Amino acid sequence: MWSALSFLALVCSSCGDSGSAASGGGSGQPLRLAVIPKGTLHEFWKAVHAGAKTAAVELGVAIEWKGPDPEGDRQAQIQTVQNFLSAGVQGIVLAPVDQQALVPAVAEAKAAKVPTVVFDSGLAGDAHVAFVATDNRAGGVLAAERLGGLLQGKGRVVMLRFQQGSASTMAREEGFLSTLQGRFPQIQVVSSDQYGGDTEKAVAASESLLVAHPDVDGAFCPNESTAHGMLIALQRASKAGKVKFVGFDASSALLTGLEKGEVHGLVVQDPVGMGKRAVELMVAHLRGQPVQKDVATDLVLATPENRTEPKVQALLKPDLSILSR
Repeated sequence: MWSALSFLALVCSSCGDSGSAASGGGSGQPLRLAVIPKGTLHEFWKAVHAGAKTAAVELGVAIEWKGPDPEGDRQAQIQTVQNFLSAGVQGIVLAPVDQQALVPAVAEAKAAKVPTVVFDSGLAGDAHVAFVATDNRAGGVLAAERLGGLLQGKGRVVMLRFQQGSASTMAREEGFLSTLQGRFPQIQVVSSDQYGGDTEKAVAASESLLVAHPDVDGAFCPNESTAHGMLIALQRASKAGKVKFVGFDASSALLTGLEKGEVHGLVVQDPVGMGKRAVELMVAHLRGQPVQKDVATDLVLATPENRTEPKVQALLKPDLSILSR
């Protein structure tokens, strides 16, 4: 079995980011924080990384960035938390894959006097010191309002879920479904119980939905991987642009779809701001400053019509240049 020092050496060589040399971790060394996303492949997580690194540079701390492999793997993320605890980090900044499964790991960290700031997706219990996220239910409401308006209150809709236990996407899904039911009662949701997961699986699930419901009028997907998968399936079925489609988060493929009129709306978060604020809160807590328990980050609805507006562009195409420095 690897020693803690061996693990730390690997982490630092493969994914560590450092701020300036300001101290804070004892013995004149900077604070060392673990930043653990749900994964590292999606463009959303790259933007979170950029925000976390920006905060680290500004505050003079060191961050070590590592997500579970494969992306979204509960056990892999639990192991990552435990490995960072063994490696002696002073704080953990975590986007939980599962709102229940990560509870024992965060409780273990608290018992070891290593605090956790949770971001992006909620965690049950109160062992963490702060939570930074989008108002995910409100994002689902925005998506439903957009799709309901596009369909003029009538039609057949499918919703492809992301993953069981993912609090952020579950809140989006609930906000979407409850808003359609309450505000657009003549819209029929013909499927809402299928899960997409990563992009490859989401393509297969989306293709199955389109075969099962060939007369569908609209679709909603609650995150980047499911939205990308649905877009590919719509393109392959020659239904892109014909089926009204609203997704969540931005990527190069989804932005191209928005520009071409194949995606009719994207609910877009501020992942750079989320990563930055989560690290800022952790550093403040470790330095004995009071921190806000719950922090909401920006949320906008991007459409083909407003996509070039400065505020929307800033969230659709965040500056990731710090990752190459």
